[in-house]
Amino acid sequence: MQHLQASLARLDVAIQRAVRHWQLAGQDSSDPFRGLRISEAEASALADRPLASNWGQAVALSTAEVAAFDQAARAANNAVHLIEQAARQQQVVLRLQQLATTFQFDAFDLDAFLICLAPALDLRYERLYAYLQDDVTRKLVSLNLILDLLTEPGLVRLRQLTHFMADAPLIKYQLLQPGEALSPSGLAQTWVVDSGIVAWLLGNYVPHFSLGTQAYLEAPLHDLIDELLAGHVRADLERAATEKAIVVLYGPDRSNQLSAAKLLAQSQQRPLLVVHLASVINETTTPLQAVRLGLRDARLTGSIPCLLDWDTCLVDNAPPASLLSELCNYPDVVLVLGQRAWQARDTARTRSLMWLEFPIPDYAQRCALWKQGIQDYPADPIDFSALAGQFLLTASQIRDAVASAHDKALQRGSAITEQDLLAAARAHSSPGLSGLARKITPRYVWNDIVLPPEQLAILREIVATVHGRHIVLNEWGVGQKLVPSDGITILFAGQPGTGKTMAAEVIAAELGLDLYKIDLSTIVSKYIGETEKNLEKIFSEAQSSNAILFFDEADAIFGKRSEVKDAHDRYANIEISYLLQRMEAYDGVTILATNLRANLDDAFTRRLQFALDFPFPDEEYRRRIWQTLFPPDVPRSVDLDFDLLARRFKLAGGNIRNIIVSAAYLAAADGGCVTMTHILHGARREMQKMGRLVNEKDLAL
Repeated sequence: MQHLQASLARLDVAIQRAVRHWQLAGQDSSDPFRGLRISEAEASALADRPLASNWGQAVALSTAEVAAFDQAARAANNAVHLIEQAARQQQVVLRLQQLATTFQFDAFDLDAFLICLAPALDLRYERLYAYLQDDVTRKLVSLNLILDLLTEPGLVRLRQLTHFMADAPLIKYQLLQPGEALSPSGLAQTWVVDSGIVAWLLGNYVPHFSLGTQAYLEAPLHDLIDELLAGHVRADLERAATEKAIVVLYGPDRSNQLSAAKLLAQSQQRPLLVVHLASVINETTTPLQAVRLGLRDARLTGSIPCLLDWDTCLVDNAPPASLLSELCNYPDVVLVLGQRAWQARDTARTRSLMWLEFPIPDYAQRCALWKQGIQDYPADPIDFSALAGQFLLTASQIRDAVASAHDKALQRGSAITEQDLLAAARAHSSPGLSGLARKITPRYVWNDIVLPPEQLAILREIVATVHGRHIVLNEWGVGQKLVPSDGITILFAGQPGTGKTMAAEVIAAELGLDLYKIDLSTIVSKYIGETEKNLEKIFSEAQSSNAILFFDEADAIFGKRSEVKDAHDRYANIEISYLLQRMEAYDGVTILATNLRANLDDAFTRRLQFALDFPFPDEEYRRRIWQTLFPPDVPRSVDLDFDLLARRFKLAGGNIRNIIVSAAYLAAADGGCVTMTHILHGARREMQKMGRLVNEKDLAL
């Protein structure tokens, strides 16, 4: 503070000299309208005044006064010098000096900064500036007044305007900002020091208003996630600090990314400056401005910059050259965190990039995180292997899921149960899928589905595979050599209404996972490459969801699959290959439903883990479907004959369901129970809807 006060004393000498010039210029101090109007005498004086000068500069001081002001200036400068010398000897950091050194101020930059800073520390400077600008309403310093105080009269002083260009330190790092929202430009432009910089000079950290609460200093703390970081990540972080590299941390596990950032800050005994770019960037703050402000504050606070949501800054999966250049020009280690890897296209960059991937924690890490998460809460015995194996959650998702489960248990007044954790895990793994997918709430369980024993056995194998994949792939090591991913790919083939969607719901209900249905016919595009973009969007959004993706109407793609005769055939086959490739890369369960199994070649089906044919039900299975689908609470007449219905109507389960629903509405309208008449009427409507001829004999009682 002493150094700041001494520096302002230097400014006071320059202001006193300027005030004395104005006093000697002969302005009528008794004029009550001085500064509010221009008299005829003033107009004449203005016309006669030399170019690029002010009223006071037209009058010379006496030799004695010049000597006195020069002596005062030397004394003020010497006082500042002595304080700086003592600070060096005592190894004390002077913040004003640090600011000037960090942003490479020259003498003019420093003095201009002090002139703009003064009113924020002492309001008397506002009145002095109004006096020197001959306008009682102009209390903020203008660029013209800065030049008056620091330069000699004449156009040569306009060379100093370069200090206020966009790439000059004072402006580039927003150390100065316009004093008024509608401040005029040019020499009339008023300037003030950023309030965050004022606070920092006084010993506090307040982010620039553009950053707001989305930038904050964080002291690194030790936690379990740090312990789970692999050894090579720790070694890479240490090397990054030594080499002052640009460290790119990417992947779905943002918690571990932040943990790694904290670990680096902890090892360097420095705070971490976290900036949430996605919340900062808007219509008025560009990515470059947001990053530049974050890096500015990191330099001032001696912290390690941690730029979150880096994906927001990417254009065509690469940062603009100006943004990458800003990172390269930063003289210390910088961390950028995002979801995906990106391309560095600026071959002229002078800094190395270090890439660290943070995938979803593996099975063992997820088990440890679940155990650690509930250790402070009362809980029933929990099967952590089921939670870790079934839900591919990040560390933060696990932490949030445990908190949600605790809230539910607390409301109930009991300990956390495994069902609480399963429900919370499912809630926190829900994806932000676009309008291309529709969430389905499972309504069916094993007793609701009617299929031959072979098909039911395959469905149960699918469930068992999901439950046991962590043992097979991780503990037994099968995933290291034999299986390219943790995902499970399934094909359901069969005519419409034979139970494909119901089977998907049964699997989702048994596993406790969300089910999303994607109608492929809505995302297939005639424009080359558009279908792949739609598929990529779905899989990218669902990557960390753990949801079951059910692709229905696959005939939209398979219906075009054929021998390659032209470019259209080749493109159709590319779409199919791309879909299967993304299904294989997805870590969850994907189900593909088609009516055209015959269109698939052996090479395609060989890449699927399960392929299940849904046969059209024969009479016996149709009877069971009628009995199973008919809700027990629906009132029915004693004459309902499911044997007769199964024999007369060769329909799939989906059609039978529609008939039952239609009959129930008819019965409700009649105010009675469901009768054969209602059922037969519903059957007529269903067959008409299907475009099938109606045999009146079948509809007779």
